[in-house]
Amino acid sequence: MSDRPRLLPLLGATRHGARDAMTCQYRCGNACDHPVPNRSDNPYFGDLVEAEVSRRGVVRAGAAGALVLGFGGAVAGALAGAAPAAAAPAAPAVPGAGGAGGVGSGALTFRPIPPNKLDSLVVPNGYDHAVVIKWGDPVVPGAPAFDVHEQTAAAQAKQFGYNNDFVGVLPIDRRRALLVVNHEYTNEDLMFPGFTGQDALSVEQVRVAMAAHGMSVVELERVDATGQWRPVRSGRRQYNRRVTALATKFELTGPAAGSAWLRTAADPKGRTVVGTLNNCSGGVTPWGTVLSGEENFNQYFVGGDGAPEELKPKLARYGIPTDVRHPSGSRKWERADERFDLAKHPNEAHRFGWVVEIDPFDPESRPRKHTALGRVKHEGANVIVARDGRVVAYMGDDERFDYLYKFVSDKTFMPGNSWVARKHNLTLLESGTLYVAALEGNSAAEIDGTGKLPSDGAFDGRGRWIRLVSGNRSYVDGMTAADVLTFTRLAGDKVGATRMDRPEDVEPSQLTGKVYVALTNNTDRGKAGKAAADEANPRNLNKHGQILELVEDRGDNTAETFAWSLPIVCGDPADPSTHFAGYDKTRVSPISCPDNVAFDATGNLWISTDGNALGSNDGLFATAVEGPERGHLKQFLTVPLGAETCGPFITKDNRSVFVAVQHPGEITGASVENPASTWPDGDFAKPGVVVTWRLDGGPVGS
Repeated sequence: MSDRPRLLPLLGATRHGARDAMTCQYRCGNACDHPVPNRSDNPYFGDLVEAEVSRRGVVRAGAAGALVLGFGGAVAGALAGAAPAAAAPAAPAVPGAGGAGGVGSGALTFRPIPPNKLDSLVVPNGYDHAVVIKWGDPVVPGAPAFDVHEQTAAAQAKQFGYNNDFVGVLPIDRRRALLVVNHEYTNEDLMFPGFTGQDALSVEQVRVAMAAHGMSVVELERVDATGQWRPVRSGRRQYNRRVTALATKFELTGPAAGSAWLRTAADPKGRTVVGTLNNCSGGVTPWGTVLSGEENFNQYFVGGDGAPEELKPKLARYGIPTDVRHPSGSRKWERADERFDLAKHPNEAHRFGWVVEIDPFDPESRPRKHTALGRVKHEGANVIVARDGRVVAYMGDDERFDYLYKFVSDKTFMPGNSWVARKHNLTLLESGTLYVAALEGNSAAEIDGTGKLPSDGAFDGRGRWIRLVSGNRSYVDGMTAADVLTFTRLAGDKVGATRMDRPEDVEPSQLTGKVYVALTNNTDRGKAGKAAADEANPRNLNKHGQILELVEDRGDNTAETFAWSLPIVCGDPADPSTHFAGYDKTRVSPISCPDNVAFDATGNLWISTDGNALGSNDGLFATAVEGPERGHLKQFLTVPLGAETCGPFITKDNRSVFVAVQHPGEITGASVENPASTWPDGDFAKPGVVVTWRLDGGPVGS
């Protein structure tokens, strides 16, 4: 008997797959309505709920709006359990340290939850969850109480920001930790009562939105001996901090810092940037800092038509219109700060699109933007220590037909927590070699765009890392090192990198060194004039995405060649174009649009989704990546109506799963007065961070 839940019909007004039009407008500036920047030639759930409620009732979890459901019979079969948690990056462990089943083969015994359209956060039976912190909650001491009708930039700069994405949890001791969160973007429709359009925003409201971007650092404490965490209730909270797009100064590092491309009238030396924009995912480094990726920064700028002619092709490659002023979806930030008008300040856009590093343990430190890692629409960056001690950062450029990158440091990692080690490790991302990936399949002639497996039974092949720049040396004809790092997309075009289906989160397993890439979707794949399917991107009009597994040659993360495969090709398991590493598809959960990935301490892979094109709410999934359970994908939770599942982060002790619930209720026509979601407080939608734990105190997932 199948334990795979049945799918729901698609509900609600959507565009570009399953994303609502409102999300498209605010999150990425309707990127799908614009030309692709890369022009280079390279059982019904309602019945189940009713039956379950009549049998034994619905269990409400600790936080408002939580829902805990367990399903048996045809939905969950005989499954029953949970899975270990994602560790912060550390030096690679000894292979084979994952228990009797091997690394990445830990048992995932929780009962998978079915797809749904509930305005609740749904977790399996035997689990509870709580909202850790939400938009407007105090962060910096002295922050005023949140009042949606009396918002000011000064208040928001002390409160938890909007639309949390990346989540990192860094331990201080056994009972305390630092929560570090990105605030990707704002949705003024759902922030300001009486909102009638961007043009009607006051300058102060624009400044509120600028203050709601950025990052938050919040000191947490464990609740008793459970897997629950909450903001500290007493003490100095000396680590708490807000980083904003409004006022926080960032230092530029690396070979492009100080170059002509990064100089402006306000910063003639090209070394100090005010603010960070559209921070999406990120990573925790082995030396205890957090990396954050600046993604859809293009939508914040106007005036591209007034920029110098020689600059316009470079702006266009990053999605900035250059023939007319930015369309009406512009955030209008130039009304509060003229540097967002490129006709007046043409280099300002080049100061965004970098990987940011913040030291959460030093609230007085200045965050940095590392030019050595290149400038793209970064989803994030994740680091592993290679065998020779150098650090390797993997990165994706989240756009249709864009590229996969890695950076290898010049210097080696220094273990330990001494002042000397910490000072040294803070320089590791300032110099090194930047690569872009080229992938080739071994069954190219059999790829027809339908997703049909080739005769060898796998989508797989070989790949190589193409050098772009090392320090101040460029490997790209006609481009200096500063050119390559500032206009990295153009460098990738020139060297023939492989055009991918929106490479988002890229994460190496700290246990095996294997690298996993979330390729979210690409509905332009195979359209007239667009790149056709290839073995790494095997479906035309790709709505559901896939997971790429990359194995560096000799197990060396600094290698310049690798093998790759697609263990998961997402969608409805009943669809013959889907693939789950050969596992019995009648027993796996449906998944669409993978966005972020993480690992638990056993090495199992956890996947969060964004824009579920199968019609149900987004969620968090888990699967073993080794052994007989490889490909047995199971849905662990779903987020409320209209929301995206961000993060995730699983603590080293395997007892807590953190996710960010981003843009709940983001559905066309919704407003503060007429919300589409009332999560989490029952009034109007507020993005927030959630922690989930097992009620019996055991490891999550197993």
